[in-house]
Amino acid sequence: MPHPSSLIPHPSSLTEWDPDFLARSPMFEPLRALGGALAGPDWPGRSVLQSLLERDGNPVITYSGLPLRLVPVGGRRRSFEERYEARIHLRGEMIFCKRNWHDLLNVLAWLTFPRAKAALNERHYAALRAQYVAHAANRGPAQDALTLFDEGGVIVAACDDELLGLLRGWRWRELFWSNRTRLRERMRFYLFGHALYEKALRPFLGVTGRGILLKTEPAVLVQPPGEQLAVLDSRVAAYISESGNLTTPRELAVLPVLGVPGWCRDNEREGFYDNADYFRSGRRTELRGS
Repeated sequence: MPHPSSLIPHPSSLTEWDPDFLARSPMFEPLRALGGALAGPDWPGRSVLQSLLERDGNPVITYSGLPLRLVPVGGRRRSFEERYEARIHLRGEMIFCKRNWHDLLNVLAWLTFPRAKAALNERHYAALRAQYVAHAANRGPAQDALTLFDEGGVIVAACDDELLGLLRGWRWRELFWSNRTRLRERMRFYLFGHALYEKALRPFLGVTGRGILLKTEPAVLVQPPGEQLAVLDSRVAAYISESGNLTTPRELAVLPVLGVPGWCRDNEREGFYDNADYFRSGRRTELRGS
């Protein structure tokens, strides 16, 4: 089994800026349209990212109808209204820490999937408000599911019921190897979660995403990337907005992302899929944060 660091090239340090990070792995494909704004020799500042969010009069908007604004990290959040998700919903303010991969990738996710991210914030806020009103000490399973997709989500779109069934059934060798050519033609995988994008900077054997699975028409899968992502963004937003969806983390499909063809050079050989610890045959435990 290869050493994890051999899987995909990565920046030498996660504290250093790497203007070429979007080209290092096909896992970053959804974000590549933003590469021109990130090509400078140093970290993009808050003003640069804010200008992207404003989009020449077509700004990224929260579900509550407010333009999204980046604000610096402040003091301790004492009141309900100052909590992270509440600030986004109530004031359109998203806390942003400079020179930080996690926060940068979150901004890029908002730019790439604005409808789905706004729908997530709306659901987060509603759950947070219900928890606050009830004086509940602990988060509920719906909040866990929303956070899991927000941080580690993958959008899986396919026009093939059998391939979706193989994924749901944890039949990884059949999905990724036996049906490799068919998968490339009839299935798409797009990272959504910003924590998962952060892991893609330095991928390791074991990194796992959680997917929303969408049955699509074949025509969607051959659209230009920007049009395809816009369609999927709307579909995912509609799914998230339904209160009956994402009520528990178990609704999200487990996906060992390094098995996706093209996402790891080591998966070009069949033996890569022999690792039963990574390519498990069924759900053993709820892998929170994996």
